[in-house]
Amino acid sequence: MQYKAVIFDLDGTLVNSLDDIADSVNAMLEGYGFPTHEIEKYRHFVGNGSQKLMERTLPEDKAASAEFVKDALAKYKEIYDVHLLEKTRPYTGINELLSALKKYRIPVAICTNKHMEAATKIVNILFEKDLFQEVLGDRPGHPKKPDPATPLEIAKNLGVQPEEVAYLGDSSVDMQTAVRAGFLPVGVLWGFRDKEELIANGAKVLLEKPQELLEKVRFSKV
Repeated sequence: MQYKAVIFDLDGTLVNSLDDIADSVNAMLEGYGFPTHEIEKYRHFVGNGSQKLMERTLPEDKAASAEFVKDALAKYKEIYDVHLLEKTRPYTGINELLSALKKYRIPVAICTNKHMEAATKIVNILFEKDLFQEVLGDRPGHPKKPDPATPLEIAKNLGVQPEEVAYLGDSSVDMQTAVRAGFLPVGVLWGFRDKEELIANGAKVLLEKPQELLEKVRFSKV
C-alpha cells in the first residue's frame, strides 16, 4: 500500500509539552490550595482533552462537580496560555521529517484533543508557516478522539481516502482513532506512553525516530 498523506497528533508526537502542561495544571491546583502531581503522572493524565485533564487532576469530590470543573478549566486555560511555550519544543528529528514530507509534497495535518486556541498558538510559533494544511483541536460541538469524525473530516479536506492516510500518535487514544478511521496506525515511541500500550490498541508500525516514517511506510510520491 502506498500512502498519500500524514495526520499527526500534537502533544507527545510533534512536541514535548509535558512540562508546560504539568506546571500549568499544578499552578491551577495550587491556586485552589489543592495537592499537586508529579510531572511523570501527567503522561497518563493527558490525551483526552483539557476537560478530562481537569477531571483527572482535581480532588475526586471537585472532579465530580461539572460547575467546578468548568471553573478550573477556565483558570487552567488562562495560566497555560501564558506558559505553553516556556519548555515546549518539537522532538528531535521532527522538523527534518516535516521538511522531507514537504519536499515530496505529501500533505500533512494535525488532529489533537488539545483545546483549539492552544494548539493553534503552539503550531504557529514553533513550526514553519503553512507547513500544515489543517490543524484541528478540541472544538465545541465536535467529538474528541478516539471518535474518528474530526480526523475523517481532515482526510476529506486533504482530498485523500482514509486508507491512504498514515496517522502518527503516541497513545492508546491515537491508535484507537486511527483504527476507527481506517488509517494506518503508526505509534511513536518518543512520546508519553509505552510500546505495549500502542501495540495493544492497534499500532501496525512503530517508530523509534521520526525519520523512520519514510523508511517503514511507503508514500506514493517518495
